[in-house]
Parts: sequence; C-alpha cells; structure tokens
Amino acid sequence: MQLARSTWQEVERYLQRSTGMIIPIGSTEQHGPNGLIGTDAICPLRIAQEMEAALDVLIAPPINYGMSQHHMAFPGTVTLRPTTLIQVIVDVVTSLRQHGFTHFYFLNGHGGNIPPVTSAFSELYAQQGSGELRCRLANWWRNDAVTALAAELYGDAEGYHATVSEVAVSYFAHPEAVKNVPMVPEVAPTADFYDAADFRRKFPDGRIGSSPQLATVEAGERFCHLAGEALGTDYQRFLLQ
Repeated sequence: MQLARSTWQEVERYLQRSTGMIIPIGSTEQHGPNGLIGTDAICPLRIAQEMEAALDVLIAPPINYGMSQHHMAFPGTVTLRPTTLIQVIVDVVTSLRQHGFTHFYFLNGHGGNIPPVTSAFSELYAQQGSGELRCRLANWWRNDAVTALAAELYGDAEGYHATVSEVAVSYFAHPEAVKNVPMVPEVAPTADFYDAADFRRKFPDGRIGSSPQLATVEAGERFCHLAGEALGTDYQRFLLQ
C-alpha cells in the first residue's frame, strides 16, 4: 500500500491494523558514467515495493534529496545541508505521529544520509521524552545476503560509490534507462577525499573503486529479492519493539 496512492480513509483503516510505515530515503547525485542520478532513491523505493508484495505495509513517498555535498562538483547533483535534512525528517515524523503512526522504518539508499538521519532520530526522541515512538534506519546494501552476492559476482570491483549492485538494482527498477558506457580504468581507484572539488580531482568520472559496467537487470533483480526478503524480516521484528 502506497501513501501517495491512497485516500485518507484507506490510511485510517490501515492504522487499525498497523502503526508502522516504511519511508524510503535516498539522494539526487551523480553515480558515475552509467549510473542514474536518482539511483539512491530508486533502489530503496523498489526494494520497499518488493517488501510490499509480501507484507501488509504502508510506503511513504520517498525523500529524494539527501546530504550529497561531496558530489557537488558533478552537474545534476542536489544536496541538502545536514541541518535541513534533519529538520525534514523531524517534520515528516512529527506530522505522521499526529495521525497515530508510531514505528518509522527509514529504508536508506545513501551512506551520506546516515549521520543526519540518526541525528534526527535523537532530536525526535528528545522532543517526546518517553513514549511509543520508534525509528530505525535500514541501509539496504548492509545485509549479509546482499554483501555475499556482490562478493560472489564482482569481488573487489563492487567498489564504494557507483557500486555495481546499486546500479544493477536501479536498472532492474528502470530497464528502459540502462546505459552502456565504456570506462577507463575498468575498476576505478580508491582514496580518501575531503570535499567536492577533491572528490572530482581524485575520481574524475565519479566512481570509487567500482566497475559498474558489470551491472545487469538480471543481477539487479537478484539483489532486490534478497534485500526485500531480509529487510521484510527486519521490519516485522521492528514492529514488535
């Protein structure tokens, strides 16, 4: 069940069954020569839909913008300040709490969101004092099944940004948008970086340690199914807390 495609009466009936909600959150940022700028929001939304096929869940519209300051040297990237993202999450949760929701499962597609999202949770808990509010941040790529498949298929070429697995999941979600782009070197370099300009200097095509030309729709489907199953189990446990 998707919030954006539901009526208020349907939401009211859902609240009689459950007070949990899945909120996909990602970013709008570059993902290398063949990765979609919307990858980090596309992946968690598609995985949430995979969970929806098996469970009685309500999925909020995705938060498509995230903390992406380090990608701002690449055209098309949009970033929120950490304080802005914190306040967006606080306002979204506060609004939905007023209607009776208590458990908020943020299904995340972007590593840069982790500090502000968890900071927002701390703000929310501080505001409520004690109560029924529960928030969880679930990073779809950080589970044993996804990690094992990526290692099996790609080894070290999975990388750290514009990874093969995330590009594959985005291609599964949108096969009409698959890009076939040659890349040199085949596997991108890795290094520490400090700011957006430093990122662009060290990783001129936007990849870190990855070889996303290996991504396929078929592999994306496998990653999506594995993530949906693992996160569905995690979500069900979360509702009991």
